[in-house]
Amino acid sequence: MTSIVEIHVPLIPTPGLDPGAYAFPWIDQVEDFLVDMEDEGAIEVYDDGEQLGDVYVFFITAATEASLLTAASRVATLDGVPTGVFAVVTDDGAPDGTGRRIDLPVA
Repeated sequence: MTSIVEIHVPLIPTPGLDPGAYAFPWIDQVEDFLVDMEDEGAIEVYDDGEQLGDVYVFFITAATEASLLTAASRVATLDGVPTGVFAVVTDDGAPDGTGRRIDLPVA
């Protein structure tokens, strides 16, 4: 089974944006960051990010759990990313919505 870390970011609009601006520019920032990490060979983006209720979820894999959690912690500390980010450690055989929750960033 393949280990997967889901990065759950509260879907909170970025404060102070101009009227009419995209409310969640941090989504693109996180996606770019994860693609850069993938290009470096540190992780692999498992699937496209998606909105699930009041969070936006990014999926990463292809590294040790510790490395995946380090990457997730780096996401949680990016400028502009809302507070309250957490990870769910799961695998590709687990039922949807199951796994171990870990608050980020991991110390």
